[in-house]
Amino acid sequence: MKWLKYTLETRTDAVDLIIDMLGELGIYGVEVIDKVPLTEVEKKQMYVDILPEIQPDDGNAELIFYVSDGAPDENSSAFYNSGTGIEDIAAFYSDELIEKIREGLETVSNFVDIGSGAIYISETEDIDWANKWKEFFHTFRIGKNIVITPSWEETNNINEDDILIKIDPGVAFGTGTHETTRLCVEELQKYVNRDAKILDVGCGSAILTIAALKLGAKWAYAIDIDETAVKSAKENLLQNDITDESARLETGNLLEDNELCGRLYKEQYDIVVANILAPVLVPLTPIIVPALKEGGYYICSGIVKELADTVIKSIQDAGLKLVSNTCDNDWVCLVARK
Repeated sequence: MKWLKYTLETRTDAVDLIIDMLGELGIYGVEVIDKVPLTEVEKKQMYVDILPEIQPDDGNAELIFYVSDGAPDENSSAFYNSGTGIEDIAAFYSDELIEKIREGLETVSNFVDIGSGAIYISETEDIDWANKWKEFFHTFRIGKNIVITPSWEETNNINEDDILIKIDPGVAFGTGTHETTRLCVEELQKYVNRDAKILDVGCGSAILTIAALKLGAKWAYAIDIDETAVKSAKENLLQNDITDESARLETGNLLEDNELCGRLYKEQYDIVVANILAPVLVPLTPIIVPALKEGGYYICSGIVKELADTVIKSIQDAGLKLVSNTCDNDWVCLVARK
């Protein structure tokens, strides 16, 4: 299917009204590009180590959206400039949708400055973007005998003692290709035993939960703040023949939900694994330590080298003893013991 990409130039003050107007026309999923500074709440929700650099806000914004019909003539692109007087569309492009957007912009301009109101149109390639990324995800190995494979790919050269993990990450983090995930899996290979109970905090696709159970762990409890990730994790557990009897999935935020923490502390875990990010691991570590058995291991990653010392301090302040500090490129995995 071919799509038209629409880029509408406007002002930040008009963004909400224009998005509402587009919604009335059946256009959803609008991307907003602006230079508005992030709020403290937004920074907290991003959970990133290094915030993006944003240029000074000049009040301008772009709205980008796609439609699948009404394509322009071959090798053409259309430009419509509403200006301050909402001018007519260029004669060579009279798409009905543009006319409706023009009318909507006229209405919005009565209430707020819409800026230039210029609309640029271009045609995208005929590509199945939803599945395009699959070209780059193939079967590979971690350590001696962990084999990660996508469900759509046939596996060859599997040895008798190999542990096969099928992963379809969807929108959830965790295919095993990222350094932090690989580091965590390698540490799980060292410490998981057949009686182990595992707590996977920020489980994403559940790859670490699956790896631990395939390595012989008795039971696993996986938590993520994202409902979509938990849904993806559930599908991955089923693909790997893991039932509710050996794994429990839950959506929740241990940093904010005291009731969830209370339920968590009723169980003691041999291994807690958290592949998140350093700014989350620092406040999270003292919260999950009470759920860790005496002698149990805490495996955490998602840590850039520059912030490793900060996480190490939080681990030591929580009463844990650092066992190992492993690097892969710019990423660090820490293992500590209670």
